[in-house]
Amino acid sequence: MKRILSTAAAMAAAATAVHAGGVERSTQSVAILFEQGRYAELSFGHFSPDVSGSVGGGALSSGDMSSSYNTFSLGYKMDLGDRMALAVILDQPIGADVAYPNGTGYPLQGTTADLSSTAVTALLRYRFDNNVSVYGGLRAQSVKGTVNIRFPAIGLANYGMETSRELDFGYVVGVAWEKPEIAARVALTYNSAITHNLDSTETGLAAIPLTGSFETEVPQSVNLEFQTGIAKDTLLFGSIRWVEWSAFVIDPPFYPAPLGNLVDYESDRITYNLGVGRRFNENWSAAVTLGYEEADGEVTGNLGPTDGFASIGLAATYTMDNVKITGGIRYVDIGDATTSIGANFEGNSGVGVGIRIGYTF
Repeated sequence: MKRILSTAAAMAAAATAVHAGGVERSTQSVAILFEQGRYAELSFGHFSPDVSGSVGGGALSSGDMSSSYNTFSLGYKMDLGDRMALAVILDQPIGADVAYPNGTGYPLQGTTADLSSTAVTALLRYRFDNNVSVYGGLRAQSVKGTVNIRFPAIGLANYGMETSRELDFGYVVGVAWEKPEIAARVALTYNSAITHNLDSTETGLAAIPLTGSFETEVPQSVNLEFQTGIAKDTLLFGSIRWVEWSAFVIDPPFYPAPLGNLVDYESDRITYNLGVGRRFNENWSAAVTLGYEEADGEVTGNLGPTDGFASIGLAATYTMDNVKITGGIRYVDIGDATTSIGANFEGNSGVGVGIRIGYTF
């Protein structure tokens, strides 16, 4: 049961990138460390959000300003003797795809932003005799961002900013407890913050491009992941994730100080997932999950006009010999938000789909 249900559970919880914190694309799960034997997996996801708002009592609509995006991850795990295991994970921790449509009359029409990242995490796990294990490792992460703001009313008729792509390092540490007889596991993981010093080029503020640099911190986080068998062929699972999003600030050196930071968040975030998985036979299993992130009610920036979410996900896994193929779908009810220009973003949502192929050898 543990081998078949764990994949469906994971995919139901993350059939696509979550919407936590507005820019989170990976939950940084360590579940691959607990796969049996030598194991490899490849995942693809697609998320299609519909995010729009209006100002002037609804007179000017933004149109859908949040573009669809794709994600991928790759993982490999192998045992190093009876007590140790090694895992390497490639994923995309954060990202943003913003594009306000032209021709709407909305104050930010034509504004775009793109944030991309790639991370490689190497983890070692050591298992003790009492079903307790400890694990840790290093994460190498690169980020790059571009933004083009079209907002003549505040003096940014043609502002642009592009950063260099920078690679920096952080670490991961954690502890886990297992009871294999009932497929029970609890894993507590700390992911350190990673600080990037980015070179920047800003245009539209002077006759020539302005070059400089600034720091931004991809914040620290804590993950609690758990699962347990609750009946024959039935698994209860979930996670609680805290991220210090209040530490995430994008503030280019020449961006006008009276406008504040280009991007920041008022509050940290806690994201909850809870689900149930069920095995039907030797080949098929499925899972359903609910996700929730509380809205904080704070005024948001115009590049991320969302506040919390609720979601439901479904996934099914087909297992044949050493291969597991999982497909999932997730519906996200994106929280309402009020932006710094007084725009109201309400009634927004998104749908994601994903597929994961796992192979044990």
